[in-house]
Amino acid sequence: MTTLFTNARLINPAEGTDASGWLLVTDGKIAGFGTDAPPAAEETIDCGGLCLAPGIVDIGVKVCEPGERHKESYKSAGLAAAAGGVTTMVTRPDTLPAIDTPEVLEFVERRANEAAPVNVLPMAALTKGREGREMTEIGFLMDAGAVAFTDCDHVVRDTKVLSRALTYARSCGALVMAHPQEPVLSKGAAATASKFAALRGLPSVSPMAERMGLDRDIAMVEMTGVRYHADQITTARALPALERAKNNGLDVTAGTSIHHLTLNELDVADYRTFFKIKPPLRAEEDRLALIAAVKSGLIDVISSMHTPQDEESKRLPFEEAASGAVALETLLPAAMRLYHNGDLTLPELFRALALNPAQRLGLESGRIAEGAPADLVLFDPDAPFVLDRFKLRSKSKNTPFDGARMQGKVHATYVAGEAVYRRD
Repeated sequence: MTTLFTNARLINPAEGTDASGWLLVTDGKIAGFGTDAPPAAEETIDCGGLCLAPGIVDIGVKVCEPGERHKESYKSAGLAAAAGGVTTMVTRPDTLPAIDTPEVLEFVERRANEAAPVNVLPMAALTKGREGREMTEIGFLMDAGAVAFTDCDHVVRDTKVLSRALTYARSCGALVMAHPQEPVLSKGAAATASKFAALRGLPSVSPMAERMGLDRDIAMVEMTGVRYHADQITTARALPALERAKNNGLDVTAGTSIHHLTLNELDVADYRTFFKIKPPLRAEEDRLALIAAVKSGLIDVISSMHTPQDEESKRLPFEEAASGAVALETLLPAAMRLYHNGDLTLPELFRALALNPAQRLGLESGRIAEGAPADLVLFDPDAPFVLDRFKLRSKSKNTPFDGARMQGKVHATYVAGEAVYRRD
């Protein structure tokens, strides 16, 4: 079966181009693309001048199976991902219980393959129970399908345990994803230390806590030689350390969340708990520094950090409310804010949304190239809408963008050339 996409605005992050053209799909793979006369095909899809880009590879998605299926299941997360142009979800192991054994990992893979219409790649815990005391069976977990190892927001405090885990991960060629944060300073924090937090009486943490955590992690990477990815860099203070690590040749990459690129600490306003995320929202100066770092390539990846929370855990005083926001469906329209503001071009955005995360994980997707999987998103970057959280496909509705005016609608999502979502 051959499918030809014509009259498309091709977004090619590898080449940095944004041009009208065509793309041919054969047997689930990209067979060719160009701007000249298109070839013949069994099926032709007229894109009507809409953008056709590589499907988003979203690192750090929380799906609440096992343990909290009422918050998010693989079926609901998969449907939300497809509607948001996400063709690959890289899922976190911070479930109940944690994904820390091959048996639990195999259960997760089986559930994901049965229920989700998009690709699902699971990460596994770095230490048992994410408790930071004993490392997991990294080799066996890799054999079972783990693409990376992380304790998520549970920072491993014992540096001897961490050094052993990183050394073993290095010997296996495993990727370790860490949450840069000094755990004692950041414990109990609900906001970033500032005049704003002080006036509202919120427990806060200095941006230096992130810098201190990253400095320690970089030292451990230098000592062990492990492949390392920082899940969220959110402050300007951390950027010089990240730049030095890269300049020194360490195998280090970094990501940030779409919320830290599009929101700041003032959005919390009068204790709006849907804006409570981890790390907390930062100052506007930090947000602008992060955008510049994405543009320069210092920060490699933009992700949703999709974290479902039910109404009961959010409808609490700000200090007590759970952290996190759903973002699989809002990732692309929120990213369009950066495009429409003139901060990032579409190829630069999809370099961070698709190409770089795919490359970091050793995937063939995330690019417009012959032989690459035909994981694609067709979207209108200009289409306006007002977000209604109750129309989101995620089981949980905790989005900070509820009622916001946004631009960017996904028209169709394709996985291996097959449509897994079409807008009504």
